[in-house]
Amino acid sequence: MDTIAGLKEYVQWKGYREKLHLPEQQNEEYILLAQGEYNRNYLFTHPDTRKKLVLRVNCGSQMHLEHQIQYEYDALCQLSGSGRTPLPIYVDDSRERLAQGVLVMEYLPGRALSYTEDLDKAADCLAEIHSTSIERPEVFIAPDNPGQAILKECEEMFSVYEHAPQADAKTAGRIRRMLDKGWEGWEGWETVSFADAPRCCVNTELNSTNFLVEKNRACLVDWEKPLWSDPAQDLGHFLAPTTTFWKTDIILKREDIRHFLACYKKGAAGSLAAKTLEERVDAFLRITCLRGITWCAMAWVQYQNRDKLLYNVSTARKLEQYLEDSFLEIIEKGYIDRINK
Repeated sequence: MDTIAGLKEYVQWKGYREKLHLPEQQNEEYILLAQGEYNRNYLFTHPDTRKKLVLRVNCGSQMHLEHQIQYEYDALCQLSGSGRTPLPIYVDDSRERLAQGVLVMEYLPGRALSYTEDLDKAADCLAEIHSTSIERPEVFIAPDNPGQAILKECEEMFSVYEHAPQADAKTAGRIRRMLDKGWEGWEGWETVSFADAPRCCVNTELNSTNFLVEKNRACLVDWEKPLWSDPAQDLGHFLAPTTTFWKTDIILKREDIRHFLACYKKGAAGSLAAKTLEERVDAFLRITCLRGITWCAMAWVQYQNRDKLLYNVSTARKLEQYLEDSFLEIIEKGYIDRINK
């Protein structure tokens, strides 16, 4: 906990301890559980209830939100009826005693999702989350045009790489070409009636390690970037090669994608399984590839600064891999060039 200034003192603070009904004197131990690009998670056991809990410390916002951890807490509250997400217990986004926002939630056990064994479990999990009744959808950011919003985000992220002195000119040129094709393709896809698509709470960050499989049932953690959007946005992100390759080096085959969507439609409620679902998923899958590449380009620039607060060695290696010409070739020729076909 020494890496984050003031965190040791924070967990000893009376206000924190009273809210969590912890003993006045700290005797629980905080163990680093996982670290992403913007959050650090610590596991601890409540000394009285013996329940395992997660202390999540937020160190940045992909969404450029002033109150990032509060947004995540609100999302988890809305999703609490799904039974597939961790229950939120405590939030402090005041940053009065700590420079970072903090969230405490229940710990969910399980192993990371396997793309070869657990596609049906992931489909069931997403179908149930997407079908969950949300009392206050207004707490979520709701882009008018979700695909266009992704492409605008791609442009913002790519501009970091495009204007960086360390950027490779050939790589920048290739990504620029792919983005232009993405904009052109999305305009063509508007005829699929995205405006009439159903809306639900979507996660938007569906890496395999964010799913936890326990007793043949999957749950979903890491609700850093939820939106009120088309469920196809989540499905396209889950299936995209830029997602599957991130932690596992797997790119799903077409038959795997068909199997996943069949399982999802079986478990989804009503309009979520609309007849245009496959077309919308295909569109989101392709622009998700662009989002993955442009995020990696931006993150690669940030990772050139070794003083970065949260630095992950495996992420640094993967960023290099995603920007290699061979990987960009797979994405451009296999997905982006097929954008208007």
